[in-house]
Amino acid sequence: MSQVWFVPSTTFLAMVARLSFPLALLFATPCLDRGQERPSVAELLQQFETTTVFWQQFEVAHAIVAAHDPSVLPKLESWLTHEDRHLRGNAAFIFAGLGDPRGFDVIVGILGDRSERREVHKISSAGLPSIQGQISEDRYYAAHLLGDLKDPHAVPILVPLLKDQEVNYIVPWSLGQIGDRSAIQPLIATLSDKNPSMRVLAIYALVELKATEALPRLRQLLGDNERCNFDKLESVAEAARAAIAKL
Repeated sequence: MSQVWFVPSTTFLAMVARLSFPLALLFATPCLDRGQERPSVAELLQQFETTTVFWQQFEVAHAIVAAHDPSVLPKLESWLTHEDRHLRGNAAFIFAGLGDPRGFDVIVGILGDRSERREVHKISSAGLPSIQGQISEDRYYAAHLLGDLKDPHAVPILVPLLKDQEVNYIVPWSLGQIGDRSAIQPLIATLSDKNPSMRVLAIYALVELKATEALPRLRQLLGDNERCNFDKLESVAEAARAAIAKL
């Protein structure tokens, strides 16, 4: 059977900098041609089970969810305890996306999981496997998956993580993707975070949420010239000015 890969969705751009993946890798695999026949659910399931690169596997997981066929779930139950938390999270995304609450619970469980018994891919600056670094990346990915799910039940779980330095960079993005307005006030509070990158990320999320109630606070940031540490290294003031124009 031929392999069919999917171009990674824009959701993954939010974690490229945090997980240190070369951006070119995200576009290294061919996309599905529009004229090419879509793979069957059985083919997608086989591809999911044989793919070990987590972001590629996630794209297959996304396609499985889009097929709306819960009959695949019994075949994936063993993945919910996989020692690689990224692959475990991908399987959990399928369960949650197809309406099985075990998926959401598994992803939330990864957020609080600091067990050293796990597959370790993270390498320290000394060139050695880093368990703590892997725990951090696994938790970060779980917070990302909650944004991918767009489940409002994740908001009260994510909001406290705005102050968790292992995962906080992805939390505003996830809250913006979920789209629940209960996240607006915590994000406005994050505009006072000492880290300018967090202030910029909160601004982006507030725009995503169309949070016009943030406008007074955004105007107060027009003199904030500290710069974020990602993408175009824009200042907080520049981000605030762009947000005001959009809102």
